[in-house]
Amino acid sequence: MDIDFDKMSLKELRDLRTRLDRAINSYEDRKRREAMNAIEEAAREHGFNLAELTGVKTRRGGTIAPKYVNPNDPTMTWTGRGRQPKWVKDSLQSGKQLEDLAI
Repeated sequence: MDIDFDKMSLKELRDLRTRLDRAINSYEDRKRREAMNAIEEAAREHGFNLAELTGVKTRRGGTIAPKYVNPNDPTMTWTGRGRQPKWVKDSLQSGKQLEDLAI
């Protein structure tokens, strides 16, 4: 896949960067979940659960995927649970809707 960055506008470049950051985060999250599932399965095969082997309590439901992203900084995300981050509050006060921040 060849992309001619010189012919892209600044908006197109930023949109591409946002999409790339999301794809990287999604990939890392997916690989992390796969690794955790493999570790938990190996522990079960030996008759243990992960908490018994590590002494750390694990969450039953797994990690919660983020639902919202800061348009100015794609590394800042929010799951939609708990308190709203400052960037969400600021975006809502500036007239944006929560749907505008959806991933």
